Formats: sequence, C-alpha cells, structure tokens
Amino acid sequence: MKTPILAGALALALLATCAAGAVAQAAPDASAGSMFRATTLNLSASGEVKAAPDMATISLGVQSQQPTAAEAMADNARQMGQVIAALKKAGIDAKDIQTSGLNLNAQYDYEQNKPPRLTGYQASNQVSVTVYDLARLGQTLDAMVAVGANQINGISFGLKDARAAEDAARLKAVQALQAKAQLYAGATGYRIGRLVSLGEGTGYVSPPQPLPVMAFRAEAKASTPVEAGQLDVRIDVTGLYELTK
Repeated sequence: MKTPILAGALALALLATCAAGAVAQAAPDASAGSMFRATTLNLSASGEVKAAPDMATISLGVQSQQPTAAEAMADNARQMGQVIAALKKAGIDAKDIQTSGLNLNAQYDYEQNKPPRLTGYQASNQVSVTVYDLARLGQTLDAMVAVGANQINGISFGLKDARAAEDAARLKAVQALQAKAQLYAGATGYRIGRLVSLGEGTGYVSPPQPLPVMAFRAEAKASTPVEAGQLDVRIDVTGLYELTK
C-alpha cells in the first residue's frame, strides 16, 4: 500500500513530465508560426553579357590506312609527328598540345553470303590544340592540313579569364532581381523591407557552335576564314526578400 507522501511525489513527477512534453511540442509550433508572421518574396533572375573570345581549342588529327597494323601505326606516327612539329613551329606551346584519342581498327570488306574479308588496318591519332593568337587561326589550320592533318573535328572558343565578364553578368543579375522584387512588391501593395538571403547558381559561358569539318579545305589557296564571334556569359541568382506594408 502506497503512503500518501509517496503517491503525492509520483503525481508531481508525472505532472512535471507532462508539462515538459507539452513545452517540447509547443516550441516547434511557435517557431514554425513565426515564419508566417512576415510576408516574403522568393525570386530568381539572371544577368548576361557578351564577350569577345581570346582563345580557341581545335580538335584535329591524322587517319592512316595500311595493309598491316604495324604499317598503319608507323605511317600515322610519321604524319602526326609532322603535324605536331608544324604546330610548334607556328608558335603553339607544347603544353597546349594534348593527345585526345589514339585508335587502331581492323578494316573488313563485307559481301553477302561470304565471311568478312580483312582489307587492312586504320590508325587514327587525335590532338586537342589551344590557340591564343586568333588572328593566325586560319593560317595555323592550313599549315596543319599541308603537313598531313586530314581530320578537323571542330573549334570551340573561350576566355582565358572569364572573371571580369562574370562580374559584369552578376551586377546585371542583381539589378534584374531587385527590379523584379520592386515590381512584385508594388503590385501586391507591399514595400521591400530587407533582403534576407542572396544565392548564386551555376554560371556558364555559352560559346558559338563548333565549326564542322567541312568548313576547312585542304587545297584552299587563301587562308581558311574563321570568325570567332562573341560568347554569352550568364550568371543566375536567387533572392529572398521580406516585405512590409
């Protein structure tokens, strides 16, 4: 049989436990409710600027076909050696020339109702070349073709340092975000109280479309014309604003 003192103590302990649970449950509700006491505006905007490229990356190579694998590789190595030597002679630094692909494949002739017949081997070697003197880009391409390059897979243009263009795009993005916030606030009868948070998405540089292989002619008498155009540099931002009446 429990004594009155012990029963009272148990009752008090139970009440304290229940009260603590009630406080613990009420705290999140109060915090969640405070989020809705302010009217907020969550927006996104982007800024874009154009910039003239100051570098280009060319993908070019040599493809050779010979009766044996050894002959195909030897012939390909000789021609590619001439191409790389010509690149360096044209002022391209060795660090700006990188092998991007090396392949050797057997070639077969297929006839109906007959087994495939081996006709030889095809070797190909591709390099990625970075050029900083865009004024001589066409001449460089012609020189490569003259010494044996028979594959040009395209050109992409870029910026050596995109920070200045990106900062200009950031300013435009923030200005567009602020203008959009003012418009929404005015349309709904509010005023901008403060900027609560500002975030930046992934920016990008959108280059012109790569030039196709057909744009270059191995027997052209004049330098191959190459137009660099302009790049689109874009930055995306998001902002959370608190509104007031």
